[in-house]
Amino acid sequence: MAWRMPAETAPHERTWMAFPAEGPTLGDTAAEREEGYDTWTAVAHAVAEFEPVTMLVDPAEVARARRMLSRDIDIVEAPVDEFWMRDSGPTFVVDDERPGVLGAVDWIFNGWGAPEWAQWRKAAQHARIMAGAVGAELVSSTLVNEGGGIHVDGEGTVLLTDTVQLDPRRNPYADRQRVEAEMARTIGAAKAVWLPRGLTRDYDDFGTNGHVDIVATIVSPGRLLLHDQRDPDHPDHEVSRELRSHLAGQTDAAGRRFEIIDLPAPATLRDDEGFVDWSYVNHLVTNDGVVACGFGEEKADAAAREILADAYPGRRVVTVDARPLFDRGGGIHCITQQQPRVEAVHP
Repeated sequence: MAWRMPAETAPHERTWMAFPAEGPTLGDTAAEREEGYDTWTAVAHAVAEFEPVTMLVDPAEVARARRMLSRDIDIVEAPVDEFWMRDSGPTFVVDDERPGVLGAVDWIFNGWGAPEWAQWRKAAQHARIMAGAVGAELVSSTLVNEGGGIHVDGEGTVLLTDTVQLDPRRNPYADRQRVEAEMARTIGAAKAVWLPRGLTRDYDDFGTNGHVDIVATIVSPGRLLLHDQRDPDHPDHEVSRELRSHLAGQTDAAGRRFEIIDLPAPATLRDDEGFVDWSYVNHLVTNDGVVACGFGEEKADAAAREILADAYPGRRVVTVDARPLFDRGGGIHCITQQQPRVEAVHP
């Protein structure tokens, strides 16, 4: 077997999501819960403009989901507690030696390091449920990892962060060599590019401890989009410059130095909880489109759409207000997971 995770820009069969369920992530008040339901639904409908969407829905939420979601969105009933599908779901892979075969990497999911507030034991079963639903071969892993902690170019390069894969709450006995060997086995990564850290707010109690998918992404082999906080009053101003300097000295699996495209952060610096980690890097690439985070800033949102349209030529960029997602600890990429298309083999 030669498993390989395709680039997000490769054709998709569908995008997977999970419908919100009551708990710490959704919110304590009726207004907060409604905001969560509305935002997850808005993202699902935006993605459905470009490709099929399948939604895991807890049995307790099926009636609400059927009422809020369009009929174009398929529903699969399954237990749900956490609903950040990028992290709880599988990483889908293909086998270049066996055309038509789809694999699903079942990372160990422990709620981003098993913090006291997280409810994740139902979500930890999502990879197996989804693999069974689509007939994918399960690729079991002993590594605690989340889909938001990796980005690939589909040609052997993976982006990682020291503070995620080497987090002692996740993998207390891991080192870079062990992580890289597991990335090679499960997703076909021949070259790991390690980032030293993520954005500042991502280290708060409700953060992921440095997911890469809010910081940087590979838009095409040899080209990176990088979060760029330009205001020196924000602590991520220095973080983004350190990361740019670090990545400028890195090479991908083919030995190329990266072309780095800066993706400026919105103007807003703080909310009620402190410095924000609002990032346009946390977008989803779909068939013929890009679903981008919006932050209610017309000028900044438009500038981000323009940069994303240039980075992904031929794709239409749409914006969904992602502030309710970031209030809960993530963005659009965090609540979606693409399933790559595999070509059927005919006798």
